[in-house]
Amino acid sequence: MAEFISQYGALLWEATLQTLYMTFFATLLAYVLGLAFGVLLTVTKPGGIAPAPRFHAVFGWVINMLRSMPFIILVFFLIPFTRAIVGTSIGETAALVPLVVAASPFVARMAEQSLEEIDQGVIEAAACMGATKWQIITRVLITESVPSLVRGFSIVLITILGYTAITGATGAGGLGNIAYRFGYQRYQTGVMYATIVILMLLVCIIQGIFNFISRRADKRNR
Repeated sequence: MAEFISQYGALLWEATLQTLYMTFFATLLAYVLGLAFGVLLTVTKPGGIAPAPRFHAVFGWVINMLRSMPFIILVFFLIPFTRAIVGTSIGETAALVPLVVAASPFVARMAEQSLEEIDQGVIEAAACMGATKWQIITRVLITESVPSLVRGFSIVLITILGYTAITGATGAGGLGNIAYRFGYQRYQTGVMYATIVILMLLVCIIQGIFNFISRRADKRNR
């Protein structure tokens, strides 16, 4: 065990940091975009506070199309776009592009579901009190959906953590790259098992943290 750590410890630590970098920054960017998309889907639906049925139908179709594309295909499909933005298609920063593009539609649908859980009576009461559409969005829809959005954040975070393993196999670095190079190409199963254990621990830690935050944010627990 000591020999394994001395030989691969530094490598696994660096790969873990790369995985965390890709996971957290991709999740943050995807959640910003996805939440905005989810708000658009919610407010423009028939019966929303700013109904636009044609826009809602077209935009919803685009979201569904992006969600339906397998991630590994999306990674290769976006290589020219990634190079145009980052300057390269290899590395942790380049991996953020396909990760964000893949996760944003997923976040949009999750956010839409969370926002639609808000009691319509609360929205109507805010409108009757003279609240503007922007105030309804920021102070009613988003504020009341915080516990659900926090739980959704943890789901997206764990999903993107899994996606990083795929980007690692395409040259992005991280634990997926270590598992692919050492575990698959060099048949060093010990390294592969170590990456699996680290990923499992990360998932458990992330889920525990966000469960705690969600409980604290839920008014019903106060």
